[in-house]
Amino acid sequence: MSGPFDAAGVDVQNTQEIADWFRSAHADATAEAFRHWDEEEEITAVCATCHSGAGFRDFHGLDGSEAGVVDGPIRPGGVVDCGTCHDARLADVTEVVFPSGLRHPVQGVEASCMTCHQGRTSGEDVAEAVADLDLDTPNPDLSFVNPHYATAAATWLGGYGGSGYHYEGMSYAGRFFHAPPVASCNSCHDPHTLEVAFEPCQTCHLADSPRAIRIARQSYDGSDDTSKGIHSDIEANAATLLDMVKTYAAEVAGAPIIHDGSRYPYFFADANGDGAIDQTANGPTAYEAWTPRSLRAAYNWKLVTADPGNFAHNPVYVLQLLYDSMADLSDPLGVDIDAMGVRR
Repeated sequence: MSGPFDAAGVDVQNTQEIADWFRSAHADATAEAFRHWDEEEEITAVCATCHSGAGFRDFHGLDGSEAGVVDGPIRPGGVVDCGTCHDARLADVTEVVFPSGLRHPVQGVEASCMTCHQGRTSGEDVAEAVADLDLDTPNPDLSFVNPHYATAAATWLGGYGGSGYHYEGMSYAGRFFHAPPVASCNSCHDPHTLEVAFEPCQTCHLADSPRAIRIARQSYDGSDDTSKGIHSDIEANAATLLDMVKTYAAEVAGAPIIHDGSRYPYFFADANGDGAIDQTANGPTAYEAWTPRSLRAAYNWKLVTADPGNFAHNPVYVLQLLYDSMADLSDPLGVDIDAMGVRR
């Protein structure tokens, strides 16, 4: 065929898929996830893998470059584009390496999902940071270990993936195996809209929404209310853990802490305990009185809450992380974990 062509007259076979993608978060070119580097006019290599379609292809060698590394900064302005998931060479990617060092086998588009929803750190990073330090002594050399955002794949693989801080002597649930038809991200999420299809859930679950699904006949949050979804138990225990981190910081470490999820590094100093973040000429003061005990609990809290779908991706694993973190803090706080009514 030869031109000229009228663009409006060109038949597009996948119009609906393109429209669905265009309205999704993956295509939102105005989002912080893609605009964060505008002032620098380049996305750092370590971030570009997931915050740019070009960076993703560079990391996996889909553009002909060496796989496993982004060669240099990537210009901002890109999104998770069609080529991120539909590049034919993605079929050659057979495993994805997680922060724990786990090499997880993947097929096709699984590589896209698991590369960018695995977080940036693992429990091993926390263990290494606190090794050989006194559990309850504040150490200015410690800083918050951030698992990053949208860590669905890390949650899904559970203890097998090693994303959480695992307490010594405790066992942890591995990858969450659902009913046989639910075997990959696309089993639940529409690959273009990213929305969850709830109707298949109703084959087995009597609920009016994913968050209302309950997977256990016992209460985990001490409420004894099993009429609500397991999401409520996780949310309640996460809130309790954060409260315990704050109480521990003030009463045991002797340095009150404030959490602000809207800005990094999320935990800030409140030296006089007035409920306001300490400020300097350079802005808010990051919390610098971490102890090994508070750091690992705060890390698990952030990992769990960084995945808004934790109740579906691996509820057993996240409940274990929350409980073990609460139990660890309860000792120096003089709290009877059994009397709290929470369960593992």
